[in-house]
Amino acid sequence: MNQTWLVREIRRPASAALAGIFFGVTLGVVILLLQSASPDLATDPATWIEVTARRDAVELALGVIPFAGIAFLWFIAVIRAQLGSREDRFFETVFLGSGLLFVAMLFASAAALKGALILVVSGAPVPATTLAYAWALATSLLGSFGARMVAVFMLSVTTMGARTGTVPRWLAVPGYVIALLLLLTPPLPSLSQFLFPLWVIALSLYILLGRRSEEST
Repeated sequence: MNQTWLVREIRRPASAALAGIFFGVTLGVVILLLQSASPDLATDPATWIEVTARRDAVELALGVIPFAGIAFLWFIAVIRAQLGSREDRFFETVFLGSGLLFVAMLFASAAALKGALILVVSGAPVPATTLAYAWALATSLLGSFGARMVAVFMLSVTTMGARTGTVPRWLAVPGYVIALLLLLTPPLPSLSQFLFPLWVIALSLYILLGRRSEEST
């Protein structure tokens, strides 16, 4: 196989679009699964692991998270490669740093839950307070700090896209609104947590369909 051709195909906008769609869908699935397993930390904090259906939902979410993170890194890399010399170095740093921090927090939140699961499955005595702490740590990493990194990522992507003409106004305006919402109001209501993956899917579909339209003309 010609490696030059392979590298060129990987760097194409369609590659970023497909990675973005995959990331948006998988992150949406993760959020839905974790919401379905969410315990009441004040009254029964261990239900997320003691109730079989909830534990299965958490385990499935943890199995999906690595693939979501990989797809997001792919999305970042291809978008960055496409902007190339047009990219402002200030926004490039913010864009890349916030994206990497979000992935790190996503994986750290998964590790917190996975650690508690491993202890329980191994038969080690785990108090309910420890299980509550694991859940609170995971949701704080993903829902509060992760949400703010997502907001910074969206602000930088939207700004760079608006400056270079790669993001249309109908995507830029919601991008700014969602970013400010994520930045200023975590922890977010349940439905609001889906705004970021939906925006990534919308942006990816625009990139994919726009590229196909250009190729067909």
